[in-house]
Amino acid sequence: MIVGIRGVVKRFGAVTAVNAVDLTVADGELFTLLGPSGCGKTTLLRLLAGFYQPDAGTIRFGDRVVNGLPPYERGIGMVFQNYALWPHMTVADNVCYGLRLRRLPGEEVARRLHEGLRKVNLVGFEARYPGQLSGGQQQRVALARALVLNPDILLLDEPLSNLDAKIRIQVRAEIRRLQQDLRITTVYVTHDQEEALSLSDRVAVMRDGHVLQVGRPRELYERPRTRFVADFVGTNNLVPGEVHGVDAHARGDLLVRTALGPLRAIADAAVSGRCVLAVRPENVAVGAPDAGDGNRVAGTVSLVSYLGNTLRYDVETECGLVLKADIRDPWHHEPLPVGRPVTLSFPASVTLALSDDA
Repeated sequence: MIVGIRGVVKRFGAVTAVNAVDLTVADGELFTLLGPSGCGKTTLLRLLAGFYQPDAGTIRFGDRVVNGLPPYERGIGMVFQNYALWPHMTVADNVCYGLRLRRLPGEEVARRLHEGLRKVNLVGFEARYPGQLSGGQQQRVALARALVLNPDILLLDEPLSNLDAKIRIQVRAEIRRLQQDLRITTVYVTHDQEEALSLSDRVAVMRDGHVLQVGRPRELYERPRTRFVADFVGTNNLVPGEVHGVDAHARGDLLVRTALGPLRAIADAAVSGRCVLAVRPENVAVGAPDAGDGNRVAGTVSLVSYLGNTLRYDVETECGLVLKADIRDPWHHEPLPVGRPVTLSFPASVTLALSDDA
């Protein structure tokens, strides 16, 4: 089922929560709305669900305009952040609640219950109550309850936010596997960048009711179009500067004046005047003897953070700007002490110049 959103606006009093949003979700795609609290992502999901009605614009499911339709006529399954399970009902009763409201025959209800629990690996848990389940198991019950309705579209509102880190990784993998097996069109809301990158076919980054960029996870990570996206998706070193020329002898690299000195960068769109340079910590080398035609910056180690599979240095430069550099193989790296002078280097090809939209 294709989802089409055109010019959708939603206001709450003087606040415009969703502002002229245009999006298309492809059939069978897992599409994520990503952004900080208050950006409008949950409001947009609730507009799709029919819990809110748009003040302007149209929402289409396939060829159907669903503006004004109640949730039960939209062919959706919804998984809520807080699970929304009835504590006095068994797993079976929770999963079958919507089926019984539809007055389906008992045999059909039993068949769908078994199939729904099989999909989420909860066969044998029918007689348990939500209070007897772990958080991950409760989330699977909520997912099964949505799936037994055979929805055209699955909507998930921050479904993993109440789980601890390890269970969250496990359940998100199960959600992705299940979505790919069923090929059901899914719209997923989260503020967690890692969750969005690992789960999604495509991601829309939202801010203040607007969609700033839509793309595949790798595109958003490697080629953000705005300072906000570069800063919000993963970790980035952001260096303010000003474009003062183009080097025709070096692939057309931009020449940028910064407080760190002159640096070279690339740009995916026309950038002139004030800009910000974005460099991922994993692309910054520590103590490299030669950066070739890239960038070199001197500084002093101010913090060393061991993150398991990564060792991260915070390096304070002479102008006071702190740059982060990651060592991806800390097992074979002797950590440098705080206070050690170092040279950082990063090629122009991974230094992205963006318009300064802050």
